[in-house]
Amino acid sequence: MTQDEMKRKAAEAAMEYVVHDEIVGVGTGYTVNHFIDCLAEIKGKIKGAVSSSEASTKLMQAHGIQV
Repeated sequence: MTQDEMKRKAAEAAMEYVVHDEIVGVGTGYTVNHFIDCLAEIKGKIKGAVSSSEASTKLMQAHGIQV
């Protein structure tokens, strides 16, 4: 398994801790980018997100996640 695949698996595992109908705190980094991609798949089930960086904010907004 490549490092990128491991990061994706870590992001997918973190999704188990996302509480629906709440606001999600999102960090920064390559693994978080995968997390944001996963989060986009359930964006209708969360209230929105807060972001630790402009890069994460831009990626979430590109996915239609309210920041």
